[in-house]
Amino acid sequence: MFDTPEGTPQGGVISPLLANIALHGMEELVKEYAGGLVGRKKENQSSVSLIRYADDFVILAPRRFNIETLHLKISKWLAKMGLELSPSKTKIGHTQDVNQKFTPGVVNSGVEVSEKDGFDFLGFNVRQYEVGKHHSGKKSNKELLGFKTLIKPSNQAIKRHYEVIAEITDAHKSAPQEALISRLNPVIRGWVNYYSTVVSKETFSHLDHLVYTKLARWAKRRHPQKSGAWVSNRYWNTVGDNNWVFSTTKDGKVAMSLTKHSHKEIVRHVKVQGIASPFDGNLKYWSSRMGKNPLMPTRVATLLKKQKGKCTHCRLYFQEDDLIEVDHIIPKSQGGKENYDNLQALHRHCHDVKTANDNRDSKLENSSVDKEWLPW
Repeated sequence: MFDTPEGTPQGGVISPLLANIALHGMEELVKEYAGGLVGRKKENQSSVSLIRYADDFVILAPRRFNIETLHLKISKWLAKMGLELSPSKTKIGHTQDVNQKFTPGVVNSGVEVSEKDGFDFLGFNVRQYEVGKHHSGKKSNKELLGFKTLIKPSNQAIKRHYEVIAEITDAHKSAPQEALISRLNPVIRGWVNYYSTVVSKETFSHLDHLVYTKLARWAKRRHPQKSGAWVSNRYWNTVGDNNWVFSTTKDGKVAMSLTKHSHKEIVRHVKVQGIASPFDGNLKYWSSRMGKNPLMPTRVATLLKKQKGKCTHCRLYFQEDDLIEVDHIIPKSQGGKENYDNLQALHRHCHDVKTANDNRDSKLENSSVDKEWLPW
């Protein structure tokens, strides 16, 4: 143990917290600058955006002059706290066609100019592609933009991921197939979960091909005297509707299989409003957001929208972490139908109370006791 006079350990859990505290207010600085531009204040503020994650951030603006001005303003703002932008990580580029907008190497602010279209941020590549009118993005007034913005895994992220897979495979040259699969599966699952909300389907398929060729070399090395057909039958099997699955068998059944990148479903992320928080008391917003969440089952989402985010039993708004169950208003045992007119979304505890009441009423109807003399 020894004292450290300054700094925090790289990768430490305290670093993101300190970064958020130190950089709090940067968003207001950008909004203030955008609001002072010539033109309508609301339109100017929406045209200039700051996206920040801990100490990594990107500023988007329609003109390069805006970017250079904000670069100087932020540099002065950080200097008051003894901070500065990293010259090697600070770049100015264009999201679509750099050659149409400015020539690299003419910036006077000491910032490197990217010669590539688009930019990388947090492992993603953001770029605008010129397309025809049938695929073009649109403004809020339905005006065609002439391009479409696609977010994909960055080339560097793909390269790093494959290098990890190759390193694990090389380290298990003589290990059992089960050990290799158990080491690779968490790596693949974590990576595809991170990139499953963007345009990743082609990338996932490409990585599956690279992984297959790597594993084919791994398997052939273990059995140099065997034929290719024998090796493939030894290490690859059919699992359900999927052929050529790297898997192990036991008693003629598949015991363990390697996760494929391409089997991960692409689900688009629903952006949270910038000023919204689960702790701000705005339960109506979070309830309606749950109904629009692509991870929410269609039936539950439809009922949430129909009920305007409220539980029909307690009349309280659903919150983000609430357990929601679908209930039949008229129980199926009493002839209730399986349609939305007979369905409702309830809290789990409300569902339990409602079910108990239904059972009690059913027993009373089947009982010969005169209901008028019951104590309740």
